[in-house]
Amino acid sequence: MLQLIRTDSGHPDFVSLVRLLDQDLAIRDGSDHAFYAQFNKIDLIKQAVVGYLDGQPVACGAIKPFSAEQAEVKRMFVRPNYRGRGLAGEVLRELEQWAQELGYNACVLETGKKQPEAIALYRKSGYAITENYGQYIGVDNSVCMRKELPA
Repeated sequence: MLQLIRTDSGHPDFVSLVRLLDQDLAIRDGSDHAFYAQFNKIDLIKQAVVGYLDGQPVACGAIKPFSAEQAEVKRMFVRPNYRGRGLAGEVLRELEQWAQELGYNACVLETGKKQPEAIALYRKSGYAITENYGQYIGVDNSVCMRKELPA
């Protein structure tokens, strides 16, 4: 069973999982990686979740304020050998619950066309594609999504 802890972006297990995420994204994004990397700094993230199986950190995700009403989901990752077990969905549900507790009524996120499994996860979790926002406006590879949270 996945054990989830709430922490911040300074937690060593969150940092190590994000390093693995960045390695994966560098391969997927290729020459576009530097553009995306500038928006994925973790030093200002105050809400991060790390998932453990048998004491090992295997999954993570985070939220940060996007607006007064919306949290942005960031840095979602599951170690490759643990994928397909529903762990990302558990992390995402915990992040959404935390966002609700903080008073947000929606979550937004950006992912890439080169991450079809992420898009599938978000669709399955109730997210709908929306117009690209902020720095992602006009970026062809970006897919922005949004989900209303229950009141």
